[in-house]
Amino acid sequence: MDLWSKKVQGIITQVVLMLCSSYGATRGEVCHSPLVSNLLPSSFRSSSQLSGSHGPGFAKLNRREGAGGWSPPTSDRYQWLEVDLGERTQITAVATQGRYGSSDWLTAYLLMFSDTGHNWRQYRQEDSIGAFPGNSNADSVVQHKLQHPVIARYVRLIPLDWNPNGRIGLRLETYGCPYNSDVVNFDGRSGLLYRLSLQLRQASKESFSLKFKTLRNSGILLHAEGKGEHSLTLELEKGKLLLLLQKGRTSSSDSRHVVSLGSLLDDHQWHHVAVEHHSTHLNLTVDKSTLWVQIPPRFTHWDHDQMSVGADLSLGSWSSVGLNRNFHGCLENLLYNGVSLVELAKQRDQRVTEKGNVTFSCAEPILVAVTFTSPKSFLWLPGATDPSSAGTSVGLQFRTWNKAGLLLTFDLPKRGGALWLYLSRARLHLQIHKSGKAPLELNAGSALNDGQWHSVELISRRGHLTVTVDGDEGASAHASPSFVVTTGSHLFFGGCPAEGSIQECMNPFKAFQGCMRLLTVDDKPLDLITVQQRLMGNYSHLQIDMCGIIDRCSLSHCEHGGSCSQSWSTFHCNCSNTGYSGATCHSSIHEQSCEAYKHKGNTSGHYYIDVDGSGPIRPQLIYCNMTEDKTWMVIQHNNTELTRVRASPGKNQHSAHFEYASEEEQLAAIISQSEHCEQELTYHCRRSRLLNTPDGPPLSWWVGGPGVGQVQTYWSGAPPGSQQCACGLQENCVDSKHHCNCDADLIEWANDSGLLTHKETLPVRSLVLGDVQRPDSESAYRVGHLRCHGDRNVWNAVFFDKETLYLHFPTFHGELSADISFLFKTTSSSGVFLENLGIKDFIRIELSSSAEVLFSFDVGNGPLEVRVKADVPLNDNRWHRIRAERNVKEASLRLDELPAATQEAPADGHIHLQLNSQLFIGGTASRQKGFRGCIRSLQLNGVTLDLEERAKITPGVQAGCPGHCSSYGLLCQNRGRCVEKSNSFSCDCHPSAYTGAFCDREVSASFKSGTSVSYIFKEAVPNEEDKSSSVLPSSIYSDVTLRAENVSLSFRTSQSPALLLYVSSYHREYLAVLLNKHDKLEVRYRLDSSKDVEILRSKVRDLANGQLHAVTISRLADVVSVQIDENTKEDFNLTSDVEFNAIRLLILGRVHDSGELDPELSRVASLGFTGCLSAVLFNSVSPLKAALLHPGTSPVIVTGPLVQSICGSTSANPYAAETTHHLSGQSGSVETGQPVVNAIRSDSALIGGVIAVVIFVTVSALAIMARVFYRRKGSCQSQEVKTVKTEDSPELAFSGSRNGPSENQKEYFI
Repeated sequence: MDLWSKKVQGIITQVVLMLCSSYGATRGEVCHSPLVSNLLPSSFRSSSQLSGSHGPGFAKLNRREGAGGWSPPTSDRYQWLEVDLGERTQITAVATQGRYGSSDWLTAYLLMFSDTGHNWRQYRQEDSIGAFPGNSNADSVVQHKLQHPVIARYVRLIPLDWNPNGRIGLRLETYGCPYNSDVVNFDGRSGLLYRLSLQLRQASKESFSLKFKTLRNSGILLHAEGKGEHSLTLELEKGKLLLLLQKGRTSSSDSRHVVSLGSLLDDHQWHHVAVEHHSTHLNLTVDKSTLWVQIPPRFTHWDHDQMSVGADLSLGSWSSVGLNRNFHGCLENLLYNGVSLVELAKQRDQRVTEKGNVTFSCAEPILVAVTFTSPKSFLWLPGATDPSSAGTSVGLQFRTWNKAGLLLTFDLPKRGGALWLYLSRARLHLQIHKSGKAPLELNAGSALNDGQWHSVELISRRGHLTVTVDGDEGASAHASPSFVVTTGSHLFFGGCPAEGSIQECMNPFKAFQGCMRLLTVDDKPLDLITVQQRLMGNYSHLQIDMCGIIDRCSLSHCEHGGSCSQSWSTFHCNCSNTGYSGATCHSSIHEQSCEAYKHKGNTSGHYYIDVDGSGPIRPQLIYCNMTEDKTWMVIQHNNTELTRVRASPGKNQHSAHFEYASEEEQLAAIISQSEHCEQELTYHCRRSRLLNTPDGPPLSWWVGGPGVGQVQTYWSGAPPGSQQCACGLQENCVDSKHHCNCDADLIEWANDSGLLTHKETLPVRSLVLGDVQRPDSESAYRVGHLRCHGDRNVWNAVFFDKETLYLHFPTFHGELSADISFLFKTTSSSGVFLENLGIKDFIRIELSSSAEVLFSFDVGNGPLEVRVKADVPLNDNRWHRIRAERNVKEASLRLDELPAATQEAPADGHIHLQLNSQLFIGGTASRQKGFRGCIRSLQLNGVTLDLEERAKITPGVQAGCPGHCSSYGLLCQNRGRCVEKSNSFSCDCHPSAYTGAFCDREVSASFKSGTSVSYIFKEAVPNEEDKSSSVLPSSIYSDVTLRAENVSLSFRTSQSPALLLYVSSYHREYLAVLLNKHDKLEVRYRLDSSKDVEILRSKVRDLANGQLHAVTISRLADVVSVQIDENTKEDFNLTSDVEFNAIRLLILGRVHDSGELDPELSRVASLGFTGCLSAVLFNSVSPLKAALLHPGTSPVIVTGPLVQSICGSTSANPYAAETTHHLSGQSGSVETGQPVVNAIRSDSALIGGVIAVVIFVTVSALAIMARVFYRRKGSCQSQEVKTVKTEDSPELAFSGSRNGPSENQKEYFI
């Protein structure tokens, strides 16, 4: 064994022994020895002592010497007891006891640790809790095991609370074991260079670990590189640790990868850093935080053969390295692949080179800081007793997160005014108010609330005043006042004493919260330890000899990309542009599906969909098609056009790849939560086979499914794995020998088309066509958008029939953030919706009364409650929505659309919600009253609980909950009727003149002078089956005598006179609605053929003005009411008969047979109507709906041109129309012509470019022509009903499709 191997083995053995001794606490009592009991009395110090027998040396656990423990003369929070353990020691536990035989003990205290007896650091448990519970009597021992062992020499205990019937009394013990380490010190001009041998580098994974304590906020800790120019650097920058992976010496973004972790690491405390390199990632650890880092492929290969510590010495030229980047401080236990490099340096190993003055002990200068903890904090120090007429100077350093706060104030001598040095908007300001002089104000610096140390110096000399921030590298401001500025007899730092104090101080600004150090007056340092001992000055709410700043944004609680900002006592999350809301940007502001948007009353359009709510998947913009009973989510991709493929020499296959607008995680979630998904797959062929034979390898295939997808060898309409098309399954292929039409290899055009509906194979990701190389082969394909409907989460519901029933699920894990949302309906006045318990923690939501919901929980700070009261009863058997959220900042509860109620979390309290029992739904483990009613769409942190599946295996609980129309029936508009479904509802629009999912889409048409729509009333009597049908009859029957009518319609025209509507009977009776020559509305009734017509004239003017007007006419017996738009209703009375007998015909537009009409009406009827009619309804008959939407099944006759339009809309563009697209789902047959190709695509870039130019020119010309055409057209632009072929969803902008969203489809950005 060579010398080097022996050294390595010996070092490894030492390290293992050291680690075993240092971290043996995990093995029981290995590191749990008493540390205080054998110390000399001189090892104890205290802030004060009541008497000699109450001194700190008597404060040993279970000892009775002296007065039986330590007690100070005054019981307040400025007392402390300190123990010197003699050397740095690993401390694992602490125990306390009251003073023997007394009423003196602590009930709460803080623990502080230090290496030097200065610069103390407070020990904080999990959740940043600083206070430890103390004793309940003087004799019992209360021991606390530290969650994280501490390495320190000095221990200080600060009383927080004590027995109110006694005073502070204490005996204590600490437990632990010795701590050994290798330390090296760098002075900012020194470093170590290691040449890493092959044996050191041979490890399954490369790792670095070290501890450091720095005197500067920036500097290189470690730099490793190899011959391949790959390097790794660990560097401090403004108190944060940066890990830099770099290739070469360039600073371009492609050659660098930077990761940051930690904050405030320049606090003169020890910090642990570790790097573990795995093949494709690394773990970076700083203290208790570990970051998993994915390494870019170009940086995965590490071949480090040298490492420099304390500086970047890799270039070999000391002068080439900037000294300001060197590390100034101490390193401890520097390990590379488990080998102590400090030990190698101490042994003067030949592979180690020293640069500069490197020492193996840690030099620690004493810097006493003071922490201003609250708005009541202040520090008063005496000023100059004999102010110098030459001027003065005051200096200090500070660090804070607050933008505002007083740093210093003092009165000028002889009550001559006052000076304030303060922060405002993160800038330094100086104000001087001098009696008889104009106020003087200076400002300097910016962004001084960044948590870094900043120096401030105020100098007044010889009539010149200067304020400087951060020395030569910062900013300064100057003034030349006409008076000398000198300090008075009192200086106040941070704030002023409370009113009534003997010291005179006025602070018109906010108090300072932060840290200060290096306070000087006239270049003399101020001794803050003397202040702490109450030997000089005075103070309140201060922590002396420590800086208690906390970075609350270092491990940010802001979720989903929310940006964190902070003040001294709290943090704030800016959720702008994240799509999330709440104190921590936890809850999504978007719905999870198109179904959810629809049942909020929205219509078709683009919406942001967040499929997992508060989960990690980000919201995506998706088109929602709500024109049908089903609500479709349309996930678009980059090519939905019919694409032609021609034979290409030398190319055996044609492949196409489809990029979807949604991210992969969202695609998978949408498909999973939808009841049904489908995607059109069309293949047109001529001498281009598709699959060929079911037994042999397929010529073509497609790839689909989650992730990268899997090869699929079936075609639309056939089951997966069948290697067939739909015609093969239906046994109707053009050639029975084959299972696809295209496999017949005919010279005529054929196609295999339809829908893919198996969710596990969707979406289609790529397509490969194999029979494209033959000279006469020709084909075309189209892959439609992915369409899904049916949100299984929205309607997932259960019904609890008894208060003793419940469902249970696994424990809810919402340690830091928890959001719960659900809908309920009930007739009970109270009950528990949900409960989950821990050992002490719990979370519960309940209906506490018929009008109040209560959200309560406990995370260790005591129960917290949030209540919302409703204005109406909640036990009305209607659906109500509850949204509750709890995070580290606050808890909120929202009921329906009422404002949310919130409760702030306690500052610096417990934040982890720790539950361990089962989650109860509809009942409770604590035996409170359960819930009786329905719960639906229950989601916890974005995950929907499958209530129905659990109900199926739970006796007594019913899956599903009918009765949705009571809550959602109002969504059905315009006389639409709500129809119950098992897990949803729909709107029946048969009795309405409107259509659409909510009967909210008007049915309109443009009429020419020759257009006529005749609706014939059948002579029949409805049978019993028709009467019981849920569908209302489409006709009014001729044997019915009407004593009342309800007519409504909207029109837009510039014609007068004009006939709008005409209804005739078999008895020469009629009703006519028209515009007369004066542009006024007339209603003409002739209900008795033997008498003259009765004319009812409206007073509303100018109705032929081309604007849309709505008319409502109601008759009951002889009373007729007419209302036009928002005008006052006009009432008329008929004098003739009140019965309208045997109705025969309703006509819109031109009346061709006008022989029964009087001459005046006959002339008007013969003119026809030119303009727009919309939403025409006569009782329950809608003639326009019948003519436009059901022409083949309705008793309607149309003559002349009838053009469907949206001219009846007051907001939409008349060009646009919302359309739907229905696929047959079956294979096509042989066609005589070739398919219509929307966009010819080719693999040739040249051909593609030429075609693109041609298309661009063509589209430009068409656009110009359309613009000219648009200017010439009237207001009722539209599409021909009988020629339009509609599509159900728009293309994305980048797809280049002509099937864009129609202009009346609103685009929502929620």
